[in-house]
Amino acid sequence: MESGVRLLDSGREREDCVSDDRAVSPLRLTGEMSPELSRWLWLVKWALMIPHYIVLFFLWVAYFFVSVGAFFAILVTGRYPRGLFDFTSGVLRWTWRVGFYSYSALGTDAYPPFTLKDVPEYPARLEIDYPASLSRGLVLVKWWLLALPQYLVVGVFAGGGWATWSRTGGTWASGMNGGLIGLLVLFSGLALLFTGRYPRSLYDFILGMNRWVFRVAAYASLMTDRYPPFRLDSGGHEPPVDGGAAAVVPQAPPVVQ
Repeated sequence: MESGVRLLDSGREREDCVSDDRAVSPLRLTGEMSPELSRWLWLVKWALMIPHYIVLFFLWVAYFFVSVGAFFAILVTGRYPRGLFDFTSGVLRWTWRVGFYSYSALGTDAYPPFTLKDVPEYPARLEIDYPASLSRGLVLVKWWLLALPQYLVVGVFAGGGWATWSRTGGTWASGMNGGLIGLLVLFSGLALLFTGRYPRSLYDFILGMNRWVFRVAAYASLMTDRYPPFRLDSGGHEPPVDGGAAAVVPQAPPVVQ
């Protein structure tokens, strides 16, 4: 009976492992474009977002020092302290909501809430799986050496905003200072202004670039050891697991009585 239980537990462990391996990234970024978007509101959102920009400036300063503390904690214990992790993931979440409302996507006219916590009813959401453990060796090199190829790609997507983040520890909107995201958001804003419509293909591409940027941000912030994939998952939702195919999960052996 005990051997059967051990076999059953082993099967469950393998099932969990397969589920984790199939996931594209521990970070999940979504954005649901509002069906009705104002033609002109995007022209003044920079002013409406000033309160958020002020708060996020101080949050990103704190983010930098929290990340330094997490670096030493991981180096010594192999774990990212849960309280620090919740704070850093909350800052990324807040940043994404602000970017989605403003000039990283222009995906909604619903004003973002002032909170680090997840707000399920808001159209932009970001979640990161908490790691059970992290490599003590990778923490020394992944944020600068291993992430260099990703920084080159993200620099094209986000432009000066990402360059500032990577040098000083944070800025509040990846697309604000140029880059391909900023350029395409500008085109989308002009399309809204003159036609009242947001081109869906542009929206999906912009969301894919933002998703790439935040995956790299989570990796560079030591929040995961899983290297960001070199793939553009466009659209407002995360890609289906295994491209939507039904996953084959190993079955546990029968319990031996």
